[in-house]
Amino acid sequence: MSSEVPAMDLDRARHNMVEQQIRPWDVLDQSVLDLLLIVRREQFVPPEFRLLAFSDMEIPLRIDCVDTGECMFAPKVEARLLQELGLRAHEHVLEVGTGSGYMAALAAHKAQHVLTIEINPLLAEFGAANLARNGVRNTRVEVGDGARGWIARAPYDAIVVSGGLPVLPPELPAQLKIGGRLAVILGEAPVMSAQIITRVTDTGFDTLRLFETVVKPLANA
Repeated sequence: MSSEVPAMDLDRARHNMVEQQIRPWDVLDQSVLDLLLIVRREQFVPPEFRLLAFSDMEIPLRIDCVDTGECMFAPKVEARLLQELGLRAHEHVLEVGTGSGYMAALAAHKAQHVLTIEINPLLAEFGAANLARNGVRNTRVEVGDGARGWIARAPYDAIVVSGGLPVLPPELPAQLKIGGRLAVILGEAPVMSAQIITRVTDTGFDTLRLFETVVKPLANA
C-alpha cells in the first residue's frame, strides 16, 4: 500500500492552513495568501514530517536521520513576516538561515532575487535541493555565518532572519538600502518580539513591532 498522501487531501490541508491559521493572524494581503497556495510547503519539509507540513507548529529540520537542531517557523509566522516586508518585483533580498528553503521560495516569488545564507552545510544542501526541485531559479544558497549579515553582496532591499536573535547586531540594518526593510525576531524566551525595521535615512531607522512569539535562536546568534 502506498504511503503517499492523496493530492486532494494535501490541497484541503493547505486551504485549511490559509483560512484557519494564517488569515486570522492578520495576513490579509491576497497576493501572500495566493502564494501560500502555490508554493507547496510539503515539498520543503523533511519527508518524515510531511504530514505536519500544514500544522500550526515549528517543524524540526531532521535531515537523513541527523537532527540539525533547527526548525521551520510556524506557517503563520512565515506568512506574517512576508506580508509585512512588502517585497516588490525589482528587489534583492538577503535571508539569513536557509533551513528548508521554504521562506526563500516565498520571497523569490515576490522579489527579483534572493540570496540565502546557511551555516550548516547539510541544511544548505537540503534547502538548495528543495528550491531546485520546485523550480525556484532566482535564488542563490551560500554556506556561511550570516548572523551579522552578508556584506559581500550588500546593500539589500530587504533582509529576513529565519531564526531568533537575542539582540540586534548593528551590521544587519546597516546593510539595508534607504527604504530597505529588515524582518527579525528579537529577544529570548519566554517573550520575543517580531519586528520590521526600515532604514529611512543613512543613520535613521523606524521600528514596527508586529507580535510576540518564541522561536529557536539562530545559530551563532
